[in-house]
Amino acid sequence: MKINAIITAGGTSSRFGKTNKLLEKIHDKEIIKYTVESFDLPEIDRIIITANPMIIETLRTFFTDNRKVKIVTGGTTRQQSVYNGLIAERCDYVLIHDGARPMISQAIIQNAIETVKLKKALTVMTKTIDTIKEVDETGKILRTIDRTRLYNTQTPQAFEYNLIKEVHEKLKGQNFTDDAGMAEHLGIDVYMIDGDYKNIKITTQNDIAIAREYLKPLN
Repeated sequence: MKINAIITAGGTSSRFGKTNKLLEKIHDKEIIKYTVESFDLPEIDRIIITANPMIIETLRTFFTDNRKVKIVTGGTTRQQSVYNGLIAERCDYVLIHDGARPMISQAIIQNAIETVKLKKALTVMTKTIDTIKEVDETGKILRTIDRTRLYNTQTPQAFEYNLIKEVHEKLKGQNFTDDAGMAEHLGIDVYMIDGDYKNIKITTQNDIAIAREYLKPLN
């Protein structure tokens, strides 16, 4: 049984600033290194990074000694980047994760690996804790939504390889930002496992301060 992880790194970091956020250092280590190291588990056979062409050479220098890492060119959308990772190397099961989520725990990854073998399609999620309101275009509140069944989606998302590859091929050319959402769109059952509120996606400079606390060395 072969298990791959696809790490998406094809974005331009336009909301972050002038530099690519994945190359930003936290405690003298780049964000992408934290992410990749989390997936460097015995259960995972290959880590495929789908990268923005502007940072491919830099990433190659980072992981030149890690034979498990494979770097391929990402697409112009996240959907295209994930598909490039899927066709780069076949496997039995695949985990898909945002490169900008360096606080993912190995316990959650291992749970996803074990659960996807039973469920075939899953996503990591956290229960919504804020009150959610629906608002119209004028700013008027229409209703308060019952949050008891609401969850926030994170990554990794995990799938049987043939299932998610077929999903991508059926929806080719569209612009989904969520692989679980693509499967749901085609009527495929997708399940959830518990995530972690620490597993944030770094998007702006403010997120760096949060990540710095979460990634603080233990010693």
